[in-house]
Amino acid sequence: MKNLKVGIIQQHNTDSAEDNRGRIAAKVRGLASQGAQLIINQELHDSLYFCQTEHVDICNLAVPIPGPVTDFYAGLARECGVVIVTSLFERRAPGLYHNTAVVFDSDGSIAGKYRKMHIPDDPAYYEKFYFTPGDLGFKPIDTAVGRLGVLVCWDQWYPEAARLMSMAGAEVLIYPTAIGWESSDTPDEQTRQRDAWITVQRGHAVANQIPVIAVNRTGHEPDPSGVTGGITFWGSSFIAGPQGEILYQAPVDSETTAVIDLDMERSEHVRRWWPFLRDRRIDAYDDLTRRYID
Repeated sequence: MKNLKVGIIQQHNTDSAEDNRGRIAAKVRGLASQGAQLIINQELHDSLYFCQTEHVDICNLAVPIPGPVTDFYAGLARECGVVIVTSLFERRAPGLYHNTAVVFDSDGSIAGKYRKMHIPDDPAYYEKFYFTPGDLGFKPIDTAVGRLGVLVCWDQWYPEAARLMSMAGAEVLIYPTAIGWESSDTPDEQTRQRDAWITVQRGHAVANQIPVIAVNRTGHEPDPSGVTGGITFWGSSFIAGPQGEILYQAPVDSETTAVIDLDMERSEHVRRWWPFLRDRRIDAYDDLTRRYID
């Protein structure tokens, strides 16, 4: 596919899964009517970002894959004839849960899934309480629109994950995301965090010479425990080309849908100009599998 029309959905969520899914469905239909072929959602888009607190009852939000929720998104993909990247709280077995991206092909079939590998455990982001680290590896998912390197949020800070996806033939890197500012962050710290988030992912695009798509949520979500003032998600969903060039960036503080054209032949040209893969010293990288070099 020479050109790919990518649709993104940056949304503010409520505590109603039915409401969130309904609004996503309306936006998917709208993007498809504008010609989108691939539609990307944010991380854990069916609910509020529940990892601000640790509570076992929240595990009731997890869903089986496949199951009724995947049937809903499969039907939407089939109806609109688009590839949809979703992000779900997966119930794999009693007491065993994952943060899982499920990709639906344009015929409604499940093209594949990716279980989030890097799991944070920080104030307001207590994901280790809920999610078992992924066990599917860094394997691209083949779809009607190409080979997608789907990762999730915290994975976006790790160049190793991006590199392995690229080495396995991913034509684009995709990051459903839920990241924002905690209430105690100063304005200067807020700027540093968001700039670092954008910069590191643009670096993945440059180093691997393929586009990067990051879709974040927006809006403020309170901390149910009242310990903090909650998280203000910083939106800023963006698409970068294979030289890190910003092709599109959403606003910080509002819901957004957009369709962006991607030139899928450009990566080949950039890799010829800058042959990074050719010049990698694979004979000298063994220590990358160590935690730290003392």
